[in-house]
Parts: sequence; structure tokens; C-alpha cells
Amino acid sequence: MFLTPAEAVSVRERYGTPCYVYDRAAIDEAARRALAFPHAYGLIVRYALKANSNRGVLAILRDLGLHIDASSDPEVDRTLRAGFSPERIMLTSQVPSSRLEEFVAEGILYNACSLHQLDRFGQLCSGRDVTIRVNPGLGSGSSHRVNTGGPAASFGIWHEYLEDARSLAVRRGVTIRGLHAHIGSGSDPAIWARAARLVLDLAGRLPEVATVSLGGGFKVARVAGEEETDLAALGAVAREAFVDFKRRTGRALHLEVEPGAYLVANAGVVVATCVDVVDTGAGGYLFAKLDAGMTEVARPSLYGAQHPIDVLADGRRAASVVFVGPCCEAGDLLTPAPGDAGTIAPRQVPRPEIGDLVLIGGAGAYCAAMSTINYNSYPAAPEVIRDSEGQFRLVRRRQTLEQMLANEA
Repeated sequence: MFLTPAEAVSVRERYGTPCYVYDRAAIDEAARRALAFPHAYGLIVRYALKANSNRGVLAILRDLGLHIDASSDPEVDRTLRAGFSPERIMLTSQVPSSRLEEFVAEGILYNACSLHQLDRFGQLCSGRDVTIRVNPGLGSGSSHRVNTGGPAASFGIWHEYLEDARSLAVRRGVTIRGLHAHIGSGSDPAIWARAARLVLDLAGRLPEVATVSLGGGFKVARVAGEEETDLAALGAVAREAFVDFKRRTGRALHLEVEPGAYLVANAGVVVATCVDVVDTGAGGYLFAKLDAGMTEVARPSLYGAQHPIDVLADGRRAASVVFVGPCCEAGDLLTPAPGDAGTIAPRQVPRPEIGDLVLIGGAGAYCAAMSTINYNSYPAAPEVIRDSEGQFRLVRRRQTLEQMLANEA
């Protein structure tokens, strides 16, 4: 946790709880590591916008020189409004874009994720270059819910249909300049390296491909015992694969990678307050109820993801505690067993009391951007950035009830 107890008190006094806080220094450091990813013939680092789409975070990454991988038409709009030039944005969407011609005319890169998307691109944008996302037949992830490769994943063009994609591009008069694959989040480095070789083999069958994106999925260690991806070691393997490809084919391919969580996960915490403490008897559990839960950090409820939790209390004896959120929902659990959202796994922490400040770490990625806001009509929490001078700056206000109701007819 990067916040001191005094800073956490200040955040609660100024902004209330729950509140997201992001650390500029941590984002800078993670971005520098990503930009140093080993490569042989050129590198672009694209930030996977879905991890955290706050404009304040985007401004930091924009100024550091990162590009963007957007997952939807609205994400493209957010990126443009954050000051990214169109040529630094690639749209990789699960569904066909409703504004394809407009985006391509502006200079935004398009990554077709199905044969239908590629055919539609050819119909509307003949004569243009395109990237295609492929499913190399291999997937990896910390749980099946974050595995985006292999036969059980709908992401990308199945590798056995590569010749269909090539023929379709020729028929529609478009050129496949890029090949993209992303096999999952929290990927095993060995499997990621194997996937890199598979994708390069596919690139060998597409002579006009100049860029290969190996996606992201770099594991972030949020809690003790988790192993973080060593980008330098992973990149060295990828670089050698690209060098070997040039040795065999004479083609020097440009590399792209797409970190998301790696850049921002551990740069974020949720400052929360313990609002109640209950237990279920001698054979049961001790529960600390927080004013933050699945409405701010949905990952534990979705797939048993682990987040560090600190109770800011000195000199208090430890207790085995289950942390839950404020929602009337059995799944509003912040301390599930690893990878098992339905099983309770208490944490050893100072015994909480009502009014205690509680920090939930690892909350910079897939938290504010993937929350279940407005469930039980709870408002979206504010977001704050701690800048390089240690000052706090509000980058999203707390949502009001009027804003929640504004679109009801």
C-alpha cells in the first residue's frame, strides 16, 4: 500500500469513503518497465484501456508516449477526448463497430476480430490496411474467466481459418498488415512464450504482415505469494523468437504489447471505512462490513481474485476476519478463496472496529472500470490521483443520486 495512515485519514476527510486513490509515481515506474520491453526491430506499447479509463490516468500514459488498445466505440471516444491522436489508437472490439468508416477515416487503426468483421471492413474500407486478431489455439489465465485463447474462447479468428481470412482480404482489396493475439490475463510466462512462437508461425503465412502484437496478460502480484511477470525475461524470449523469424524469412517484424493491469493495478487503492462488525458464533466467522465492496472491487466476487486488505489500527490483537461489502448480496465478498469466488477465506488482520480506515490494494485496474456501480443504488465512488509532489487531485467526483436518476423516463 502506498498511502500512509495520515494520508488515508486526509483522503477520508476531503473526499469521503469509499474513494479510489491512484499513485502517479507507481504508474510512471510501471510504464518505464513496459517501455523497456526487449525487442529486436521496434516496439509499440499499447495501454489496454479497459483496465482503467479515467481521464487523469490516460493523461499520464499519453504524456509518457504510450499508445492505446480500445475495446469499444465509446472507449475510442474517451481516448480521443483524453488527447490521444487517432494514429495512436487501435480498436479491438468483440462486436462490429457501428462507426467503422468514421474511425478509419480519422486514422484510427482497426483490428478485425472475426471473419465477419474483416469482411465488413473490406466492404466499407477497401484499399486500406487492417490488423486481424487470431486465436492461436492456446489460452492461459489465472482463471477460466480471464482466459481469452483456445477452443473455449470466442476472441479472434480461429487459427485454422487463417487462409479464409487471407482470401477474404484479397477479395475485398484490403491488406493485412498486422497480426494480433491475446491469450489471457495473468498468463503463465512459459505459455505466453509458446503462444508467441505460434503467432509468428501464423505471420509466416501472411507475407504482408509487418507488425505482430503479442497482447498483454502480464501477471501482477497483488498479494504475497503471487508471482509477477518478469518483463525483461519474457521480452528476451520474444526478442529471440523475432530474431529467429527474420533469420528464417528475412522479415523484421515490429513488436507490439498491450499491458493493462500491469501498468495501473498496484498504483491504486480503495480507501474504505469499517461500518459494522458482526459474527456468527463460536463455530462461525467474524465479519467486517465495509462501505466498499463489489460496487468498487468486483474481481473477488467474479472469479476469486485476491486483493491485499489493511486495517489501519496499531496495537490491536490479530483476528481471522471475513471482509464484505455493503450490498444485500451474498456474493459481495472481498476475501474469497483464491480462484473460488464462492468460498470464504478469512484474513489475519488487526481486529477491526467500527470507524476504522481500511485500505484495499491492487485496485488501480479492473476496479473503477469494472465495478457494479448503482447496485443497491450506491453511487460511483470518487477517484483521486496522488501526484509526483504528493498532492491529491480529484479526477472524478462522487456520483449524486440526481445523476443516477437523470436518464429515467
